[in-house]
Amino acid sequence: MRVLPARDDALLVEVDDLDQALALHASLHDDPVPGVGQTVPGARTLLVPFDPWRLPAPRLTAALRERASSPAGRSWPGKRGGALQVPTVYDGEDLSDVARLLGCSPEEVVRRHTGASWVVGFVGFAPGFAYLTGDDDRLVVPRRESPRTRVPAGSVALAGPYSGVYPRASPGGWQLVGRTDVVTWDADRDPPTPWAPGDRVRFTAVREAVRAGRPADGGSPGSAGRSEPPTRVETTAPTAGGAGLEVVAPGLQALVQDLGRPGRAHLGVSAAGAADPRSLRAANRAVGNPVGAAAVEAAGGGLRLRARGDVVVALAGADARAVVHRAGELDGTDDPRRAPLARPFRLRDGDELELRAPARGWRTYVGVRGGVDAPPVLGSRSTDTLAGLGPATPGAGALLTVDRGGTPDAVATGDVGAPDPLALPTPGEVTTLPLVLGPHDDWFAPDAVARLHDQLWRVTDRSDRVGLRLDGAPLTRTEAARGGELPSEGCVTGAVQVPPDGLPVLFGVDHPLTGGYPVIGAVRSSHVWLLGQLSPGSLVRFGVRTAGRAG
Repeated sequence: MRVLPARDDALLVEVDDLDQALALHASLHDDPVPGVGQTVPGARTLLVPFDPWRLPAPRLTAALRERASSPAGRSWPGKRGGALQVPTVYDGEDLSDVARLLGCSPEEVVRRHTGASWVVGFVGFAPGFAYLTGDDDRLVVPRRESPRTRVPAGSVALAGPYSGVYPRASPGGWQLVGRTDVVTWDADRDPPTPWAPGDRVRFTAVREAVRAGRPADGGSPGSAGRSEPPTRVETTAPTAGGAGLEVVAPGLQALVQDLGRPGRAHLGVSAAGAADPRSLRAANRAVGNPVGAAAVEAAGGGLRLRARGDVVVALAGADARAVVHRAGELDGTDDPRRAPLARPFRLRDGDELELRAPARGWRTYVGVRGGVDAPPVLGSRSTDTLAGLGPATPGAGALLTVDRGGTPDAVATGDVGAPDPLALPTPGEVTTLPLVLGPHDDWFAPDAVARLHDQLWRVTDRSDRVGLRLDGAPLTRTEAARGGELPSEGCVTGAVQVPPDGLPVLFGVDHPLTGGYPVIGAVRSSHVWLLGQLSPGSLVRFGVRTAGRAG
């Protein structure tokens, strides 16, 4: 057993196998350690988040070692009961390649896959995506060398010793052997996914095509618009006594966000939420909302909102040089008024708020008194772009309804805790991010670890809420680690994951719960909010600190 740093507020426990990881996970769930958050099991690891103010890392490490040596932490009996049947049409694009890799015929691959007994090990990568472990060691195949940009929902796949079913259309690098119409994720169902760790699964071969109820875009039957929301919300009139913000232009990206969905890791759902939660809280404080109320998150410039009814709003985050165009003065000759930051102001019916390209930072939050009234999904109104959960992306003409929540008169406020816009990153200037090395810095050559710290990394335009792709001199692995594959394990926001090309990906708030590439380090928890303000072209330097290994 090794206990490794995953961030200053998270440890990664390496154990012998999946059963021991699940045993320790179940033990911490049944008999919690004060200060420990929801754990995330992996193939042979357990990610353990904790509050370092309540429970210092050395004390937690000792507690984990004691727990892992107890009978409850060593063996996990799993669940009993009948096996979930997964009828599968074996016509996957990679079936012939899998047969070649295994040195057998495609028919033999099908025979082995349906003859094996599968058990749900852990859920990760995407909501409802279960890593299934089998009892046939002849079904071990590598991931594809080049991942697909889109794998259809319902695809049955193999990778390493695992099999899995893609819950929704998404990128993926597993070998596709078939497809099924079993719905493995539906946010409106209770529970949303049909399986949990320890459940037994059997694949059965069928010749007929999957039922016609599956939408053409690859969504689940009967769940279009839930697991994969549409990209537009139709305009509706404000409710009686309420008001709204009409989207005149969405700009580069406008999303509805709150503080996310913590505590859903057992479903494969990450917390997600606002990319810069500090600024979301500040915008809500300014208008008198609870700090976690839903607001508009605008990336880059171009967002334009029109008030439908009188509303009180406040801006926080990037200084988007916002202006207000008064109703009746929108003929191109109006004299727009500069909108303040972190202070409430009133928009009268018909007024338009325009956010321009920010000079510093990347995301601006528009808080509105009463909060954006979007239907909650799993207890949150935030949009998770990777998982496809939450409100649809509002397009031009969409109306975001709000509850007026009191008088529309703007009230002056004091400090609302908003980040200073002058301290936010801007292209051409260097932002230093403090980094905790681990858990897999030992996969990399010493000169690669030094290069991680010494060189400047540029945030590329292929970055989003899932991850910031960095460009620079690639990081090389040690000779022993070169070509190796890491079993999937839990990852934190701010993790620096390094794929085989050596160019790091800095995980954002919408990152998958588990990943299969080594993580060389993670941004300290105090600076994770800053990732949401890094625009394409920003320069980053990592201030590397070694957290120390418990061994």
